[in-house]
Amino acid sequence: MQDQRIRITDSNPAQEDRDAQGAVLVHLLYLHPAQTTVEEIVREIAGDPDEFGDRDQIERAIRDLTRVGLLHRNGRFVVPARPAVHFDGLEIGSAA
Repeated sequence: MQDQRIRITDSNPAQEDRDAQGAVLVHLLYLHPAQTTVEEIVREIAGDPDEFGDRDQIERAIRDLTRVGLLHRNGRFVVPARPAVHFDGLEIGSAA
C-alpha cells in the first residue's frame, strides 16, 4: 500500500485539509470492509500521532468526510460510505 502518512507544512491550510481528507478516504477504502477505529487511523496516517496538530488534522478530516456523507461513524469505528466505495470501484478514464 502506498504510504498515506501526511505532513503538516506551512502551505495553504485548505489544501492541507483536502490532503488529509484524501489520505483518510484512500486509507479506509484500502482497508474496506474492515471497521477501523479513529485511533488506528490517527496512528497509521498522522505524521506524528502524538502531536496535537497531526492528530487534530486527521480527526477534522474524519469529521468533514462524515459530514458530506463519504464516511460513516459508529462510536469509535469509521467505515467508508457506500457512495465512496462505489466511486472507488469505477474504472475512471479507461476505454469503454
